[in-house]
Amino acid sequence: MKKMKSTAPVKPVRPPRLARPGKALKHEVRIIGGQWKRTRLAVLDKPGLRPTPDRVRETLFNWLGQDLTGWRCIDAFAGTGALGFEAASRGAKEVLLVEQDSALVLQLKRIQAQLQAGSTQVVRGDALAALKQLAAASMDLVLLDPPFDSALFEVALAAASQALAADGFIYLEAPLEWADPDLANAGLKVLRRLKAGSVYAHLLKRLA
Repeated sequence: MKKMKSTAPVKPVRPPRLARPGKALKHEVRIIGGQWKRTRLAVLDKPGLRPTPDRVRETLFNWLGQDLTGWRCIDAFAGTGALGFEAASRGAKEVLLVEQDSALVLQLKRIQAQLQAGSTQVVRGDALAALKQLAAASMDLVLLDPPFDSALFEVALAAASQALAADGFIYLEAPLEWADPDLANAGLKVLRRLKAGSVYAHLLKRLA
């Protein structure tokens, strides 16, 4: 006896969802501008790793004027490297990326090789120690994005301030807003600020 074929309707198979062009996936960041514009960089799935949002990075480099040709920079809590590689993409001549986590350091070196980013140096180490070892007034841009649950903000700002050139900038990303009175001990002031979700972004400069 032949088996009867099922008459139940067959559900159509949906094609896999693809990311829209230029839109970074959950575990990717996208370089916003410069020579590597729209390049996607893989992000490791690690607890507490928090890439700087695209909107915030775009605003930051609008503040800085886009062209960083010849600048000396340090990304002191590099993490994904999104800030440091963005600076290198826009012409910075020296970008030091400092990260303590060994897996993240390996990923940063993979990205460095992928981009052939000769202006960058990836170092495994303590961000505060790296900042304190910098020559006085040697940095045009210091990128600070410490872990939000840490107590590193004040000491990192103090160390960054001594390494900052007279006309240089510090970018600070934090879970709370910082105002001029909070920065006085480090000899800094706020030029620009932005709130994006739970992130407060600040562009700082040395007091006259």
